[in-house]
Amino acid sequence: MDKLKALVIDDEESICEVVREILETEDIDVDTTSKSIEALTLVEKIRYDIIISDLKMPDMDGLEIYERIKDLSPDSAFIIITAYGTIQSAVDAVKRGIYDYIQKPFTPDEVRIPVRRALEKKRLERENIALRTQIETRYAFSNIIGSSPQMQEVFRVMRHAAISDSNVLITGETGTGKELVARAIHSNSMRARRKFVVVNCGSIPGGFMESELFGHVKGAFDEAVSDKRGLIEEASRGTLFLDDITELAPALQVKLLRVIHDSHLMRIGGSEPVPVNLRIIASAVRDMRNLVADKTFREDLYYRLNIIPIQLPPLREIRDDIPLLATYFIQKYQSKVMGKQVTGISKEALQSLMNYHFPGNIRELENAVEYGMDFTSGPQIQLEDLPGYIHEERKVSEEAEQIPIMPLKDAKEQLEKGLIMAALIKSEGNISEAARLLNIHRQNLQQKIRLLGIDLSSVHHSS
Repeated sequence: MDKLKALVIDDEESICEVVREILETEDIDVDTTSKSIEALTLVEKIRYDIIISDLKMPDMDGLEIYERIKDLSPDSAFIIITAYGTIQSAVDAVKRGIYDYIQKPFTPDEVRIPVRRALEKKRLERENIALRTQIETRYAFSNIIGSSPQMQEVFRVMRHAAISDSNVLITGETGTGKELVARAIHSNSMRARRKFVVVNCGSIPGGFMESELFGHVKGAFDEAVSDKRGLIEEASRGTLFLDDITELAPALQVKLLRVIHDSHLMRIGGSEPVPVNLRIIASAVRDMRNLVADKTFREDLYYRLNIIPIQLPPLREIRDDIPLLATYFIQKYQSKVMGKQVTGISKEALQSLMNYHFPGNIRELENAVEYGMDFTSGPQIQLEDLPGYIHEERKVSEEAEQIPIMPLKDAKEQLEKGLIMAALIKSEGNISEAARLLNIHRQNLQQKIRLLGIDLSSVHHSS
């Protein structure tokens, strides 16, 4: 990593040298100048992490230098050196965007501390920019992939969620990648070094869920042979992922709401509150607004969880991402395919995937690609290598394309006329028998024959 660089500007060369010596103890490379014009020339050539300038200079004061430099080097942290009598000017300068000021005369620490703070602020800003760049690429967050406008919007919200500490509610159909998104947000958050604890709210039997979430003390019930930390405690200072939150029992919804509100919990049988520092990411398949309206999910808990909402689109709405996803899954499973090198997918097979409706979403696509890699004998997945149900849907789709488009009313009349003609031919023109075959009354059939203009003589002729 390159060393940090600083520029010190002061018409007193002795001040420049003192500040240089202090900054060099912080492992910072330092350039100095006693002339404002020379400072501008240096900034045009060199990128400085921090610039320290005297407020009072003979040819251009520190504020003028700042106004000129902020366009040349907007990423530099700018600090003013000021004498006692010009403190108000320094305070005004800070309001204009200058990071901080150092008052003369100063001790080494009075220089080091604002410099360290400024550099730390710049470091955090660079990290946030890097994170934003990472998330906004189509390969953002490792295996969450998509270049469609819908997925780009998901990435945008994920970026904000990652640099926030607010609760997140992820909604989407089964197989859309809700847990992947939750893990990605955690991994790019300030809690990344702490635990990511997963609780599947629908898989733990109701009688055990309270103990699993909140823990218990020894003797709280017959099976409580020792104290036990709950999963909420395990997730303290990390992230608690509540998968399928809609399955959480109403009584536990109340207790969870209290934990969020009070930042502490009570173990079952316990008498002492246990403090927790919690960030919750919850997921749901169903529309929670309907559950709130039906009073099956607490409205106050819903609003506590839904601070940052993320809606994941079903795969059928982002079909243009299928080629990108298929390529990714081929790369992902390459090491599992023994004795062959699968490098791609044929146009026909890819078109078949594009036509399929994928009720299981991205998870089903992943399975289909892995299946194709197992069955292909060449370097590309062919149409016949894909699961049979995908072929069938493609066949139905192709047949549907051959059907002429017409108003629905006309199509219904054509179908009805054809069925009546077929029944009359089968019954050799016997209207009572045809009505029985069609499961309608004889009078109703006679009325339809008149309305549809069916010529009964042609029926007798056909038979």
